[in-house]
Amino acid sequence: MPVAKVHGGQKHDLDQIWGDLNGGIEQVFQRLSMSKMRYMELYTHVYNYCTSVHQTGKARALTAKPNKGAEPGGAQFVGLELYERLKELLKYYQVGLLDNGVKLMDEAVLKFYTQQWEEYQFSSKVLNGVCAYLNRHWVRRECEEGRKGIYEIYQLALVTWRDNLFRHLNKQVTNAVLKFIERERCGETINKRLVSSVMDCYVELGLNEDDPTARGQNLSVYKESFENQFLEDTERFYIRESVEFLRQNPVTEYMKKAECRLKEEKKRVLEYLHETTLQRLLVTCDKVLIVKHLEIFHTEFQNLLNADKNEDLGRMFQLVSRIPDGLGELRNLLENHITNQGLAAIEKLGQEALNEPKIYVSTILEVHRKYNALVLTAFNNDSGFVASLDKACGKFINNNAVTKLASQSSKSPELLAKYISLLLQKSSKNPEEAELEDTLNQVMVVFKYIEDKDVFQKFYSKMLAKRLVQHMSASDDAEASMISKLKQACGFEYTSKLQRMFQDIGVSKDLNENFKKHLGNSGEPLDIDFSIQVLSSGSWPFQQSCVFSLPSELERCVTRFTAFYGGQHSGRKLNWLFHMSKGELVTNCFKNKYTLQASTFQMSVLLAFNEADSWTVAALAEATKIKMDILVQVLQILLKSKLLVGPNAEEFDENQIEPTTTVNLFHGYKNKKLRVNINIPMKTEQRQEMEMTHKHIEEDRKLLIQAAIVRIMKTRKVLKHQNLMTEVLNQLATRFKPKVPVIKKCIDILIEKEYLERQDGQKDTYSYLA
Repeated sequence: MPVAKVHGGQKHDLDQIWGDLNGGIEQVFQRLSMSKMRYMELYTHVYNYCTSVHQTGKARALTAKPNKGAEPGGAQFVGLELYERLKELLKYYQVGLLDNGVKLMDEAVLKFYTQQWEEYQFSSKVLNGVCAYLNRHWVRRECEEGRKGIYEIYQLALVTWRDNLFRHLNKQVTNAVLKFIERERCGETINKRLVSSVMDCYVELGLNEDDPTARGQNLSVYKESFENQFLEDTERFYIRESVEFLRQNPVTEYMKKAECRLKEEKKRVLEYLHETTLQRLLVTCDKVLIVKHLEIFHTEFQNLLNADKNEDLGRMFQLVSRIPDGLGELRNLLENHITNQGLAAIEKLGQEALNEPKIYVSTILEVHRKYNALVLTAFNNDSGFVASLDKACGKFINNNAVTKLASQSSKSPELLAKYISLLLQKSSKNPEEAELEDTLNQVMVVFKYIEDKDVFQKFYSKMLAKRLVQHMSASDDAEASMISKLKQACGFEYTSKLQRMFQDIGVSKDLNENFKKHLGNSGEPLDIDFSIQVLSSGSWPFQQSCVFSLPSELERCVTRFTAFYGGQHSGRKLNWLFHMSKGELVTNCFKNKYTLQASTFQMSVLLAFNEADSWTVAALAEATKIKMDILVQVLQILLKSKLLVGPNAEEFDENQIEPTTTVNLFHGYKNKKLRVNINIPMKTEQRQEMEMTHKHIEEDRKLLIQAAIVRIMKTRKVLKHQNLMTEVLNQLATRFKPKVPVIKKCIDILIEKEYLERQDGQKDTYSYLA
């Protein structure tokens, strides 16, 4: 901006220029138009005065320090008297305004205050421009030297307004604003611009009196004169409204009202309050609208769960999640509800579920699917609610009416393994691959909650072994996919034996090919279509076969293969699992030619009838060397299928077989099918297998517990009993839940084996013996 330069020797008395300067300032505050030339004259007056060499009266001169913008030649800067006169002028102007506004109330005082403030603020900014030179030099020097009560002219105008007008009118103005806001909350339309202007004024009046040059807003006036009272009013209003509304309306409607109110308050801050009010306002609203009614919410939450009101549950979650640590009780209520729903659903199944794995697993999945969808949509997949779902599923899956009927918590993993076996074995109802994959993914959801994963592993491996040996797998890809899922869930060790089974089946295919080539090259082919599966003993869950005399027709096959295999792998011993073997017999003794699919034991008994049409049970036992209890079951199946008949065909009861009972070949046998499968599992075999499986599980668990104890003690060297128990439980939690008495028993076994010892004088502390 161009200025009239004054040379160092000139003298300008304030009285000489004040008349014209005062007139110009009044022109500014009366909002009269002003030319640029007139504005420059006023600016020049201030400039000339500030750079005057000598000042009489009260003027205070400061020797200028070298400064960019200072006049050369040792000019002195003066300004105190001008500053004081400006201060008095502003004060006089406001005293006149106060007389006009002091008796006004409500909307009238708001209109008066906002109009006068906006005009005054604009005029003060113009005056600040006129006095820019005074601000840059004299005011700045005074502030740098630490003199209190000196401000730039615009700030001086604000301080004067605050001290002479605001302090006398602010209660009336604030009350008027609060009444406006209450009217708006009650649904009336208000003049928001008036409120916004007042808020701008309160913010602008916040000055840092310790450091007038400091940048950034100081909200002390806004908070003390408005915000604190506004928050108190808000609390009173909503306490009154919420109690009244709940008295007349259901909780679901109240939640909608609360949601609406919170949105309104947020909008209110954005429209005409300062942004910093938002946080405190929302905390206040949350306290009154939500925290004070939490007990009512908790009661209603259970009712909403019972009624499946997912939308209202979601609304309650959104409201209560605003409260720090407010969701804890809702999570507990959800967990108990899901547990009870799961238990009730399984209890409805009754005893049927004990032998129907599909119904059992489908029921569990249905409960999980329902509440997983609820957690996902209504509760925003919140980690706490996911944990509640997981805990609840863990409870009702591992301990329910079916596990109590079976008197064992391991019934769930057993039924799950059976269900997967049904999915993976060949049947007329096998689903498409994509559908099967989807079902297996769902099954893995249930598997995640199973505590006794070692029980599942035992049953699954037995069933997989049977599917592989009997060529009953519906799809190798699906089998591999399932093993991959188990590996992902439990690690490599969990599935290593399962994968080795697959490898054995692959190796056996190659072995059969080589054996066929060997037979072809030998020039002595077998008369029987003979195939073999060689299984590595450590990987397959099969028991040694019982004593059995192989029929002479099959003896030659076994001998030839044993010799062939011995030539290929020296040092390996083959143990034949006759009870797992099967074959096909072609009949020539009936009217039609049938092909019978039979177990090796059944083949042995039927082939005996090539020698005679009638046998006593004792003679058959002697000829076949099959144990009597197994032979009885074999004969029962053959009698039921009408291939054999008892002494009195009409009256004979196959459940009353004695060693002296005679059984005869039934030459009148008929069947609609020409291929007949008589290889039905025997009850005794199944029962023994189940007992052996559970026995093996207990034995394996003891070994796993002992291994865990040794691992822990090897690392810790010395450990107290309670700490050892905790670590063992933690380490084995992913496989099964060890029983405390069993852990204690395993500790005693390891002390006997001298892996550990009890410390002298401290019976509850163990030491590791290297």
